[in-house]
Amino acid sequence: MKYLITGGAGFIGSHLADALVARGDSVVILDNLSTGNSHNIEELIGNPSVSFFNGSILDRDLVDQLVAGVDHVLHLAAAVGVFNIVDKPLESLRINLNGTENVLDACDRFSKPVLIASSSEIYGKNGGGPLNEESDRIVGSPLKSRWSYSEAKAIDESLGYFYFAEKSLAVRIVRFFNTVGPRQVGSYGMVLPRFVAAALKGEPLDVYGTGEQSRCFCHVADAVAGLLSVIDSESTIGQVYNIGSDREISIGDLAKLVIAQTHSASVVAHKSYEDAYGAGFEDMQRRIPDITKIKAATGWAPTRSLETIIDDIAGYVQHAGL
Repeated sequence: MKYLITGGAGFIGSHLADALVARGDSVVILDNLSTGNSHNIEELIGNPSVSFFNGSILDRDLVDQLVAGVDHVLHLAAAVGVFNIVDKPLESLRINLNGTENVLDACDRFSKPVLIASSSEIYGKNGGGPLNEESDRIVGSPLKSRWSYSEAKAIDESLGYFYFAEKSLAVRIVRFFNTVGPRQVGSYGMVLPRFVAAALKGEPLDVYGTGEQSRCFCHVADAVAGLLSVIDSESTIGQVYNIGSDREISIGDLAKLVIAQTHSASVVAHKSYEDAYGAGFEDMQRRIPDITKIKAATGWAPTRSLETIIDDIAGYVQHAGL
């Protein structure tokens, strides 16, 4: 098979490209390197099974050209990271909305199956859990940039689903929950690489708010395996699946675990959300996925522990000199 990966030089996209090439598929990568990084795919460049195009999903002609030449489209390109969304909400909305519409239009025009990578941000402030694919969305004011990403991904999902329902386009949707691992950077607000980098330098680990807010962290290799299990099954067309770990940990305890796991002399420093994101920032207290549906459909479940994840990130940070 020949796959187009939009956002293929990004954190998850580059690992996905590696996995597809490793199993014998061909890959076309489209990325404008705004949040992706050419270093993530440097080992793939030159491989006859890989083509790279430095461009944007907002370029309709380029998207049409690339979609026409592949068997399957994996749409991961998006504006990502809380810092990025809060700082550049208008640009983020344009990329996430107009870009997805371009991709879906092209897939419909050329009858190409497409997977849309969505996010647990869909659920907004819903602190119940575990959250299943039918759980309610609870979001704040549309005037708060914090929720613009959630709104955009929800519209992306609706667009994809109704291309399936009304036009019989083969659409699959996955929602990633806090995917982490090598190649992820903390500069866009991702907490675990930020903690690990600080711990390795002996710097304070900044915990925002009380630290009692909890998350579940899934190794990127496990997340990619989950995505592949979805695209390799015909029964998953027209469906949405959560992909994540169901091991829950508070951010305060995560900071302590990172310090212990890296044998660091760092300390935990509490800061307000306003210090990091500005006045009026809202966050959710709990986010844990229910992964019953994907387990039933494909048999997938994550296998790597949080301790392994921390070790892998630390190894990457040290190797990359970050």
